[in-house]
Amino acid sequence: MRKNLVAGNWKMNLTYPEALALVADITSQASAAAAGANAPEIVICPPFPLLHGVGQALPQGGKFHLGAQNCHQQESGAFTGEVSAKLLASVGCEYVILGHSERRQYFREDDALLSQKLKAALAAGLKPIFCVGESLDTREADETFDFIGKQLTDGLFHLSNEEFVQVTIAYEPIWAIGTGRTATSAQAQEVHSFIRERIARAYDADAALNTTILYGGSANAQNARELFAQPDVDGGLIGGASLKAADFTTIIQSF
Repeated sequence: MRKNLVAGNWKMNLTYPEALALVADITSQASAAAAGANAPEIVICPPFPLLHGVGQALPQGGKFHLGAQNCHQQESGAFTGEVSAKLLASVGCEYVILGHSERRQYFREDDALLSQKLKAALAAGLKPIFCVGESLDTREADETFDFIGKQLTDGLFHLSNEEFVQVTIAYEPIWAIGTGRTATSAQAQEVHSFIRERIARAYDADAALNTTILYGGSANAQNARELFAQPDVDGGLIGGASLKAADFTTIIQSF
């Protein structure tokens, strides 16, 4: 059975003291939920300088896990300012977000590059959270499924079956990130179902059934329960709401 998962993407927010205070609040408020039978995996993804300290502050051996927001495609070398998957693993990361829409848009990351990053992350023992999603122009042109299908084929489906089982997919409609707009639960389910069908085509029915697919378009404490109730929505990649302990706890409890 596939697992439910909630990942908090802190983006470029919080100082070190603020991060430790937030982790303390989240773990205190969500401890009961994290111990429940239906508790999702919980992944906290702070900025690079905060990773080690946040990882040390998270409860060990339970539902809480540490993740990074990006990694470089090379294991080491003269790449000033970059961080390798091997380095991330060495400070306790278990997950890494790859292909977030902000990386694609602001840093021009394409699927050819992301396919290299996937390989690097997997080689270092990290579990990738691979993001796909369309812009408003693409949706209004009725090209959503063609666009996402190409992202999956070009960026992800080169992996072997053994590699692919380590991957979580996040659908993030770009038009619903930080805009106040959110895809309806029906819209989210439609795309998640499409992604699962494409996985079955590329791999097999078991792979499709067992792949965790997250919704990542402005999910929050108010809409999480309705979104997570959809049959193909297995959790969320949470942005702004992950910076508020009470909201993030409510989302964790929404299964």
